[in-house]
Amino acid sequence: MARLLQPYATVNKQQLESISKYINILLKWNARINLTAVREPAEIVTRHFGESLFVARHLLQPDSRSMVADLGSGAGFPGVPLAIWAPQTKVTLIESNGKKAAFLNEVIHQLELSNVTVFSRRAEDYLEKSELVTMRAVEKFEGVLPIAAELMASSGRLSLMIGANQVEMAKADLSSLVWSSPVAVPGGHSRVLLVGTKVVQVGQT
Repeated sequence: MARLLQPYATVNKQQLESISKYINILLKWNARINLTAVREPAEIVTRHFGESLFVARHLLQPDSRSMVADLGSGAGFPGVPLAIWAPQTKVTLIESNGKKAAFLNEVIHQLELSNVTVFSRRAEDYLEKSELVTMRAVEKFEGVLPIAAELMASSGRLSLMIGANQVEMAKADLSSLVWSSPVAVPGGHSRVLLVGTKVVQVGQT
């Protein structure tokens, strides 16, 4: 597994054990509810964990003490791998689907992730502000972007794992953010990591 993850990030033995346990839970639950269309364990490692850890490596130090909100968390990506990568970072998984929220709570319990909570209501009802807001493979992408921006703290960052063909749309929809150059994600799926930063204007509080 470490070899499969190598292009994305380097993880330690404890993190590998958590990922292995997570995969087993995911495969078990995926037989009952549709959490992911990816069924092969090796592809789960690269597509879900690899891409999520790629985000973690670029945006969080392992000893970071940040507040992260994972919007439309689904099966927990990238939020849970971010919490595994940076165990002192507080991660909130925002997922309104009850069955998916139940799965996420089971993962948190089984992996003993004390730094992760699930917010099982609509993102519009989440009132906290986060230093990092993440989105990956969210449905109705364009409509969710303004909601994601509302979750950002002053000088916060928005991390999007999207197709390369969606970059300009994201920049246009949230033109108030300062966008970094997109970073190609390993794996050859034409996916990029795009990060926007909220800039506080002079005179704003």
